[in-house]
Amino acid sequence: MKCPCNCGSILHMNLVETTSPKWRIIKHKDDTISLYPSIWRLKGCKSHSFLRNGKIHWVNKLLS
Repeated sequence: MKCPCNCGSILHMNLVETTSPKWRIIKHKDDTISLYPSIWRLKGCKSHSFLRNGKIHWVNKLLS
């Protein structure tokens, strides 16, 4: 997916259960998705967010 901060980076989240680190996708009844755990870029823009019910929720930069 594209980084939600619009920096232009492409993010890759591993969904393979037998490898690490890995993320989990949950599809909700309203056809939105959530991704667990958070998406935290350690390089580049260093954005930190959650994808919950199809919406990006930013982590306060003071806390990250």
